[in-house]
Amino acid sequence: MDLTTLIVNYNTAGLLSECIGALRKSSKNITHEIVLVDNASVDDSVALLKAKYSDCKLILNDKNVGFGRANNQCIPFAQGRYVLLLNTDAFVSEDTIDKTIAYMDKHSECGVLGVKLLGREGDLQPSCRYFPKPWNLFLRASGLRRFCNGVQDIDDMDWGHDKPRKCDWVPGCYYLIRKEVINEVGLFDPRYFLYYEEVDHCFSIKKAGWQVHFYADTTVVHIGGESAKTEGVLSSSGKQLDVLKYESELLYFRKNLGHGAVLNHLVLSTLVDIINLVKKVIKLKFGTGLVDSFKLSYLLWSLYFKTRMATRATR
Repeated sequence: MDLTTLIVNYNTAGLLSECIGALRKSSKNITHEIVLVDNASVDDSVALLKAKYSDCKLILNDKNVGFGRANNQCIPFAQGRYVLLLNTDAFVSEDTIDKTIAYMDKHSECGVLGVKLLGREGDLQPSCRYFPKPWNLFLRASGLRRFCNGVQDIDDMDWGHDKPRKCDWVPGCYYLIRKEVINEVGLFDPRYFLYYEEVDHCFSIKKAGWQVHFYADTTVVHIGGESAKTEGVLSSSGKQLDVLKYESELLYFRKNLGHGAVLNHLVLSTLVDIINLVKKVIKLKFGTGLVDSFKLSYLLWSLYFKTRMATRATR
């Protein structure tokens, strides 16, 4: 078997036909299997999966276990040389599967491969990313990034996206993994309910001596945030659920960079709120109260204690 594709669905019945149809069209030249997980959807997803995709392996959860844990459930059924994690809101091009598998066959050092991601209107999305650290997150959130050009930004877009390149991590919406890598380092840490699971996974992969590559010669259309819409209010900046995102962020820093990095991140995040408050005072913009000005740092500090100093997930 060349490829096993894992698709986790949560309330995206309207996207399944387009996603799986594009996938099957792109994988005609290889031996391929699909494993589908439904995370207790409340829309028409389960009925659609049973009626239209009975030829696939179906896993029906009775509760939403999160993205990473749901993908982990599929691994015992994966027979492919490669495993592809594909979001229901990601639509591959006709040449995507053939080209990315051929690239992996040619580059034995590559453990994980991502591709060029585009929005519906053809806008380029961050596709080749660098590990988050307390300092580069602080520079971005505070608006001071432009004064520190020597610091690697997480989403550095100032380079040509027309050639393959090594990077730290690639988004999980199209995430092609060598099965050998999964056998060696596993898949996702189950503590991450949503967000940061692929960041953490790539960190482990690189630590084990493998490389993470960005492949430029095919595209995947990615909408983003479709499942998250049903869980709560999306953050205005990145279509992400703030609580889940920041919890995973703390868990990631504690696991991979240590407790000191977590405390550093908390202090710097509090400083961001202070800087933003000072900006409001200077501009005479008093639309929000003092408490509202410290929403980010309050959320992070509260999550720090709820996760027992960033060691345990809350769900």
